[in-house]
This record gives sequence, structure tokens and C-alpha cells, in this order.
Amino acid sequence: MREKIIRFFKMWTLPLGMCAGFAVYFMFHYIPCLAPLKALVNGADNYIMPFFIFVMLFTTFCKVNPREMRIKRWHVAMILFQLVCCLAVAVPTHYFPDSPYRVVAQGALVCLIAPTGTAAAVIAGRLGGNETTLTTYTIVSNLVAAVMIPTIFPLVEMHSAGSFMEQFLLILRHVFPLLICPFLAAWALREFMPKLHSLVVKFCGSLAFYLWGISLIIAIGLTLRSVVNSHFDPHVLLLLAVSGLIVCAWQFGTGKLAGKHYHDYISCGQGNGQKNTLLAIWTAYTYLSPVISVAPSCYIIWQNIVNSWQLWKKGKRDAALSNNNQSR
Repeated sequence: MREKIIRFFKMWTLPLGMCAGFAVYFMFHYIPCLAPLKALVNGADNYIMPFFIFVMLFTTFCKVNPREMRIKRWHVAMILFQLVCCLAVAVPTHYFPDSPYRVVAQGALVCLIAPTGTAAAVIAGRLGGNETTLTTYTIVSNLVAAVMIPTIFPLVEMHSAGSFMEQFLLILRHVFPLLICPFLAAWALREFMPKLHSLVVKFCGSLAFYLWGISLIIAIGLTLRSVVNSHFDPHVLLLLAVSGLIVCAWQFGTGKLAGKHYHDYISCGQGNGQKNTLLAIWTAYTYLSPVISVAPSCYIIWQNIVNSWQLWKKGKRDAALSNNNQSR
């Protein structure tokens, strides 16, 4: 019985996290006695989420040997593919500024240009993917995004403030603490404290995944708050949500197809589909308008539905394999 309960929570961690996020939001929205706690919740995205992400990536990077990290062919192919997709949206948007679908195109562009999510390697590891190659791609993708975003967005919005170098350094300031710092910390632990490093790998192997489940509660709650509190045309909000859904399906689908070709199906799919939505939301606010942030906010929901479905399928396969082995 205990094993069944543990297996249930392992398989349904992300769906339970999403449902808890919805529940927590509506609790704070409709129960007045919880109002004093809102100040604590409002600080979740500033302090709690970054802390969880740092610990989550640190424990994941501890399992990665930096000496085995190499640029793969699919890394280059997916970066070039991302650039082509972004230009395919940005160039028409530039030449047809009065298009009624301009806002929707901008929402799609924000989701397309966003780099790989910092937790992609965590999910890929649970799915049986190669954490080392995906960690390499995550770092490369975020560094490339720091160049790509200030280069492409002036095509879409001519009022983008600041020079290229200012915007490049600003993006690096968002990327460095939550991506590069835990990587360097894990590398230093491996090199200078190997015994402690071995203990972290041994006892904290699954910690990153469960921290991601808890972080998802906060992310979903903040997403709902952003969408519900926005005072824009519901029709526009719906179109932005749908654009996020279409881009999510496109990126996971094309990533899986490319992964089949390059024999890295799981890592390539997660690398192209799971996005750094926090950076995407910041990009929407910085270069466009707050309403555009609805697309990447909804992308959080769509990508975690995909992740939940993948983990459910993986759990079913593992359970069937285990039953077959026992029957033998």
C-alpha cells in the first residue's frame, strides 16, 4: 500500500502541483481571513521561487560532470531553427504594424524567443533523458537569448529602450544568478569537496523534481493572478492564451522530431519545448506591453500539462515493465 501511494505521488506530482496552484489562488481570492498572508505570498516570486530554482538546479548540476559537456549537432540545429522561427514572426510584424493580429504575433514571438527553462534538465532526467547534454544546451540557449532578444525585438517594437549592450547585460543579470551560479557551485563542490558532492548526489537525487512540483504551485497561482487581474479585452486574452498553446505544441513537436533524427529524443524535445517563462514574461513587460505577458504566463500551464502527460506515460511504461519482470 505504501509503495502504491509513493508511486502515485511520483506519477502525479506535476498535476497535483497545478491543481494545488489553482486551489491556493482561489483560497486567497475568496477567503477574507487569509488577507494578512497576501504580503508573504506576493514575495514568493521574488524570494521563494529563486531559492527553489537555485537549489533545484544545484542538485541537478551535481549529477552532471562538466568535463563530459560537449556542444552537440542538435544544439546548433535547434538554435538555428529557433532563430528562423523568430524571424518568421518578427519580420511580417515589422512590415504590417497595423495588423489586427499584431498583439497575438507578439505573444507568439515572446514564447518562441524564450530560452530553454532552467528546470528542463530536471524533467528530462525523470523521463530518462540525457541531463548532461540538456544542461549544456540550457546554458547555451540562455546565453544566445541574451543576444537574440535585444537584436530581434527592435524589429517588432521600435520604442525598445536602451542600447544593445545595456539590454544584453540586463538579460545576463536575470540569467546568471539562477543558471550559472548553481552550475559553478556544483562544479566547485565536485572539485573541492568530493565526499560532500557524493552525499548530495546520493541523498538529493529526487529533490529537484519535488521542489519543481512545489514551485509549480507558486507559478500557477501567480499566472492566475496575472490573467484574472488584467483589465484587457477578454477576446485578446483568449487569443494570447491560444497563441501560447500553439507555440507550445509546435516547439515540443518539432523538438521531438529533431530528437528522433539526432538520437536524443527526450532531451531535444524538452530543450526546445520547456521554456524559461520567467524571462519570457520579463521580455514582454520590457519590450512590449503587460498584456503580452499573458501568452508566456499561459505557456507555464501548457508546458506543464505536456510534462505531466509525459511523466504519466513514463510511469505507466515503468509499471508495466516491472509487472512483466515480476511475472517472469
